[in-house]
Amino acid sequence: MVKNALHKDPPIEQLKTIMSQLRDKELGCPWDIQQRFETIAPYTIEEAYEVADAIQRSDLPALREELGDLLFQVVFHSQMAAEQNVFDFDDVVHAICDKLTRRHPHVFAGQTVDESSLNNQWERHKGLETKQTPDEGLLTKVNVNQPAINQAFKLQKKAASVGFDWPSLSPVFDKLVEEVDELKEEIFINNNHQRIEEELGDVLFSCVNIARHLNVNAEWSLRKANQRFVERFSYIEKALNESGETLENCSIDRLNTLWEAAKKDT
Repeated sequence: MVKNALHKDPPIEQLKTIMSQLRDKELGCPWDIQQRFETIAPYTIEEAYEVADAIQRSDLPALREELGDLLFQVVFHSQMAAEQNVFDFDDVVHAICDKLTRRHPHVFAGQTVDESSLNNQWERHKGLETKQTPDEGLLTKVNVNQPAINQAFKLQKKAASVGFDWPSLSPVFDKLVEEVDELKEEIFINNNHQRIEEELGDVLFSCVNIARHLNVNAEWSLRKANQRFVERFSYIEKALNESGETLENCSIDRLNTLWEAAKKDT
C-alpha cells in the first residue's frame, strides 16, 4: 500500500518520503536511525568516487545507479538537518539555484563576459559570497580535507584569480624543468629525505599547474593513466601465462618488450 501510494508522487518526493520513513524513530531502520553527519560523510565520498569510476569505464547503466546512490546521500544529509530544524532538501535546492544564477550573470542577467574571464568572474563571486575576516588570507578558504592534487589545483586557481599566475604555458614548463633539476640535486645528498620529499612535492605541484594551464583535470588524467597501467600490466601477465613464463623469472628486457607491445594493443 505504501509503495503504491509513493508511486503517485514525483520521483524526488518518493525518495524524500522513503528517507523520512527510514529515519522514523519508531518504525524506521535501526541502522539509518543511528547515523549522524559524521558517520554518513565517508559513504558520501565513496559514492562520489563510484560515480567517477562509472564515468571512467563509460558504463552509463552503472552511472545511472551510482548517481542515484549519490543523490540518496544528499537526501540523507538533508533529512538529518531537517530533524534538527536547520534546513531541508528544498533549502539545499534553492541554495544551489540561487548560487548558479548569481555566479552566471552572463547567462541570467544579460551581462557580456569574455570566455577567458569566466573563471575569474566565478572566483570573484565566490569571494563576495564568503565573508573573510581581516586576518584571513585568500587561500585559507581552500579545503585541506580533499585529495592533494585537487587541493593544489584549487590553490593555483584561487591565486590566479587575483593575477598571481604565469602569463603563458612556456614558463610553466620551464618551472617544471627547474623543479626536476632541484630534485635531482637533492637525491645525491645523504640523509636528505625531507628535502627530497619537498622537492618532489614541488615537481607534482608544477605538473598540476601545467594541467591547469592546459585546461586538463589532473586528477582525471592520473586516473586514466592508472587505468592504462593496469590494462598494460594485465596484457603482460596474460602474455606470460600463455607462454608458460612468470613475471618473477623474466628479464627486464623481456618485460619491456611486452610493455611496448601492450602500449600498441591497449
